[in-house]
Amino acid sequence: MAESADATPRLEPSKLDSPKLEPWLRGTHGEIPAVGRAVVHALELAREDAERWTAGLTEEQMNRKPRGLASVAWQMRHIARSVDRLLSYAEGRQLSVEQMEALRGEDEPGTAAELHGELMAALEDGMRRVVALAAVDPETVRGVGRRALPTTVGGLLVHVADHTQRHTGQLVTTAKLVRTEG
Repeated sequence: MAESADATPRLEPSKLDSPKLEPWLRGTHGEIPAVGRAVVHALELAREDAERWTAGLTEEQMNRKPRGLASVAWQMRHIARSVDRLLSYAEGRQLSVEQMEALRGEDEPGTAAELHGELMAALEDGMRRVVALAAVDPETVRGVGRRALPTTVGGLLVHVADHTQRHTGQLVTTAKLVRTEG
């Protein structure tokens, strides 16, 4: 590590892209306000973890529900579709008929290619939308669901990161389990 004049340790630029560093430690997206940047980093980490832990899983393994757990396929669809739903609320919109139908179809089996494509596209779209929302005052009031439960843009953005990471952790655990069970 190189030391700066203020004695704050700094990584050499070549080490910032290391896959061993989580996205939030890479010094990226400095142009995005802090809350939005943290959400983008959480979505990037979800993408990297999903790519790493689902690589090589068979279709059967992706759709298996070991010990009654939600399948890897369900976790992937749920992450993708919940990011879309939560960001719709953050943008001040209610859910569309298509989003409601997609919600009901999260437990559908899928091929690795379909699941991977849906998740990666949703995370990329989510990052784009988060960047746009980062310019909105985080205290802007929003409503969730038909009952318009009260929250804020900032609350929804933080929940996107939290919810995505929670389900990514479950995806990783389930992927590890189905690998060990064969």
